Amino acid sequence: MMTSSDAEQAILFGVADHVATLTLNRPEVRNAVTQAMYARLADLFRQIQDDGDIRCVIVTAADPAFCSGEDLRDMRASSAPSAGLSRMHNPRPEPTAAAMAILDCDRPIIAAINGPAVGWGTELALLADIRIASEQASFATLFVKRGLIADVAGMIKLPRLVGPQKAAEMLFTGDRIDAREAEAAGLVLKCVPHAALMSEARALAARIAVNAPLAVRYTKEALRRSQGIDERMLGSWITSVYGRLFQSADHHEGVASFLEKRPPRFTGR
Repeated sequence: MMTSSDAEQAILFGVADHVATLTLNRPEVRNAVTQAMYARLADLFRQIQDDGDIRCVIVTAADPAFCSGEDLRDMRASSAPSAGLSRMHNPRPEPTAAAMAILDCDRPIIAAINGPAVGWGTELALLADIRIASEQASFATLFVKRGLIADVAGMIKLPRLVGPQKAAEMLFTGDRIDAREAEAAGLVLKCVPHAALMSEARALAARIAVNAPLAVRYTKEALRRSQGIDERMLGSWITSVYGRLFQSADHHEGVASFLEKRPPRFTGR
């Protein structure tokens, strides 16, 4: 399993001109996220929250993908009985902590999506306030293909952005949509040429960072309050559902079929 020092190289972090940039950096596995990387994401967003000099955040990744979701081999290892009885109640403490740290961040977050965002990769993009996509980007929630359900961002932010009907299609099928369809549906602010992605993201971050920091933070809080949804309450329910789904035969079949590169044979158990 990945160590914390490995995770530092797997997620690069820098700050310039009041803008923090986090870059997923496991291109050899299309930036699949390990438990150690979730922990680093949570730590970095807490660090950002404590740093008054940071006014905006960009989340991006090393080509060719944005994020292919959870590293299933790492997830399988961490879900083994030897990983601890606490996982019977919350089998996903690391992604839950990462998502909550990102949701708790009061700085505007821009996702610069450079390639496919799959499973938790789509969740990570949705956790941002604004999404800019390269023409090479695509999105797939995919969870149902692994015997699971989407996390908080997929359940709350996806329907807000694309509407309940399009969200239902994406969540029920797990099918992929490309960057142009994502733009037309409202999932991303805009789709840009791949070479222009980071310059577009940095330019937008700079336009945000010149404004009064406290006013921007309270604006983000007001936008959240205006939606009237308790993300933590929904997150607790999703965690309880994951506790059941992780024990299901269909989840084990979904993971096994992916690792064995064959179609899954789901039974509803």
